[in-house]
Amino acid sequence: MDRVMFYQANEALLSVIFVILLLVLSLYCCNMGCVLSPLLYSLYTYDCTATSSSTIIVNFADDTVVMGLISDNDKRACLEEIKHLENWCQGNNLLLNVSKIKELIVDCSKKQEQHYQPVRINGTTVERVDSFRYLGVHISQDLSWSRHTNSLAKKACQRLYYLRHLRDFRLPSKVLRNFYTCTIESILTGNITVWFGKSTKQDRQAVQRIMCSDLQTIYYKWCQTKARRIVKDPTHSSNRIFYLLSSGKR
Repeated sequence: MDRVMFYQANEALLSVIFVILLLVLSLYCCNMGCVLSPLLYSLYTYDCTATSSSTIIVNFADDTVVMGLISDNDKRACLEEIKHLENWCQGNNLLLNVSKIKELIVDCSKKQEQHYQPVRINGTTVERVDSFRYLGVHISQDLSWSRHTNSLAKKACQRLYYLRHLRDFRLPSKVLRNFYTCTIESILTGNITVWFGKSTKQDRQAVQRIMCSDLQTIYYKWCQTKARRIVKDPTHSSNRIFYLLSSGKR
């Protein structure tokens, strides 16, 4: 019994110390800016979870996405989840910036366009878009990747201008290669495991024309690396879709 009481006192003391440390770090990060800010925000919003089986709340630092399944043109579950998120933010002293919130509806049916009820937050209607940029990836309403690949090609071409100037200055080839790898290839291959598999031939060619390496080879390499990481992480949400062969080696 004494050991239980001692453990409870210890746990309470640690909780108090943790709260004080969190408050101090929060005040410091808000005033000065710090790499700990995303971590502190994640700790503060860890209990912001979905309340319905047909909806999911995805948090990445200060970016929050509410995803829901609309069945038979019934959007009530999504609207209720958004209302729950709005109430949660009000109860935790957080303010939703409606001007930055966007609504995207992906409808793969062959029927005519459905008329969905608009989303309103704090009395303001949320803008409905056909494409938006999330974590560096342009997601379109029709799940095509043309807008994303065009954006990558445009951004890479702008950096090719500086590469040509460095070449005119007759810098060593090693320096030019490092500049290309860090500022151009890193952009073209960013999130390649997401968009390359479903992109069209034209989209791939638009990116491949700028690259020195084979885009498909890089895609296979990154997919294998990502799969190995997921297999080794039993807590990953996609861990159950991967399994080793009978040999147990791959």
